Amino acid sequence: MSDRPRSDSPSDSLSRSAADTDESSAAPDSDPTDGLGRWLLRSDDARAVACRDIASVVAVVGLAGLLLVAFSGVWPPLAAVESGSMEPNVATGDLVFVTDSDRFVGSEAVGETGVVTREAALSGDGTHLRFGEPGDVIVFAPDGDPSATPVIHRAHFWVEEGENWVETTADADALGDRTCAALHSCPAPHDGFVTKGDANSLYDQVGGQYAETTVVKSDWVTSKSVVRLPWLGQVRVVLESLFAVTTPPPLAGSQFVAAFG
Repeated sequence: MSDRPRSDSPSDSLSRSAADTDESSAAPDSDPTDGLGRWLLRSDDARAVACRDIASVVAVVGLAGLLLVAFSGVWPPLAAVESGSMEPNVATGDLVFVTDSDRFVGSEAVGETGVVTREAALSGDGTHLRFGEPGDVIVFAPDGDPSATPVIHRAHFWVEEGENWVETTADADALGDRTCAALHSCPAPHDGFVTKGDANSLYDQVGGQYAETTVVKSDWVTSKSVVRLPWLGQVRVVLESLFAVTTPPPLAGSQFVAAFG
């Protein structure tokens, strides 16, 4: 009989090697400090799984945001509605998707503004509709003030500087029996749009009863509203009313909350 120690069989050596490998690969699970990145990516630990889930959600939301911005050309690409002057076509609490004025330009657009007025849409082929009626719904800074809450109203017609638009283009019903002499926006102080909320009886430029603005210059238009998402803006409106949260006025070219004056 030989006194030499018995050698392990090849199968025993393979078993030990496999066990060593399993132990080394399991190390990150038990010790996050031993390769944190590897632990986060591979571990079945509940904390690592939660981190991966959160990262996935953030990545999806971020990608969706980038796609929306690329599509709309403005940031933020959504605006919440705070009042009812565009009803019944757009209601309080709706969220609207907005785009740069050079997107989705109709053939009847005024010059290089990218905006089709109600008057132009009605005189054209009648297919340029926004929220069920002819003409673009624009987002603009009232009186060109970038610190004021943006207004979202329909562009009714375009006027030239010095034009007596009360006599040339206006609908008498939307003037409230005012003459040009009674309006500070007539004759037109500059080229621009005469605007009106769909639910309002008068133009914005009549007596400042609705939006406090004169004729809207094309430079004051920050975007156009193209799609309505019913009630999705209501959450923010309710939170502001409950907690009296005051949102700082948006900068020019950027709107998150827009008022329908």
